[in-house]
Amino acid sequence: MRGNIISYIEMCQKEGTSLQKGMNFRLKGKHSVILMSVRENSPYQDEITEDGTVLIYEGHDVAKTKGISNPKDYDQPEGRASGSLTENGKFNNAAQGFKQGSKGPDIVQVYEKLKPGIWSDNGYFHLVDSWQQSDGTRNVFKFKLVAIENVTDESLAEDKANREVNRSRIIPTSVKLEVWKRDGGKCVTCGATDELHFDHILPYSKGGTSLKAENIQLLCARHNLEKSAKIQ
Repeated sequence: MRGNIISYIEMCQKEGTSLQKGMNFRLKGKHSVILMSVRENSPYQDEITEDGTVLIYEGHDVAKTKGISNPKDYDQPEGRASGSLTENGKFNNAAQGFKQGSKGPDIVQVYEKLKPGIWSDNGYFHLVDSWQQSDGTRNVFKFKLVAIENVTDESLAEDKANREVNRSRIIPTSVKLEVWKRDGGKCVTCGATDELHFDHILPYSKGGTSLKAENIQLLCARHNLEKSAKIQ
């Protein structure tokens, strides 16, 4: 659920696999998963834009192997010497296929690292575009993903993503960190420290904003559900 605070182990349990890579294309033939971060000193330049509706995700570097001491000196690879595609190449093919109209958008689950051991479930996105650009030293891949409100079990299982869906928004990282610090990493109602969720005090559907900490609070699962049940 978008906004849930989740541990690495819980992420792996949810996806049914060990998430050892930041880019995971069509896990078990279904949706893809990416791990992102916009923290200072993050290895890649990910960006959340357009008031939280769009993620610009940077591709991943060549593997650090014998003879490659600094992967940042090399263009991000699309393929391997064997002829197979890297994750960059797989995501790029999917994005270009959608852009050219030959397929629907791939569904991507996004998790964001906020702090060591603290991750946020940023929900599902549509992969809609990709390109390569220079970072001043080498060429990197960029992937454009649009946040969507929800997906059906059928679309996840059968790759039947709709082209047109309602956009959603994710809470900016700076706001999440401010709320986490302000609320002390605890539910503001009962003080619980597990099963936490970033909750909109005034729901987004009723005009509430995701852009200000004043409208976001930490709630545990129980009190988040109780609050949701009262909103008509």
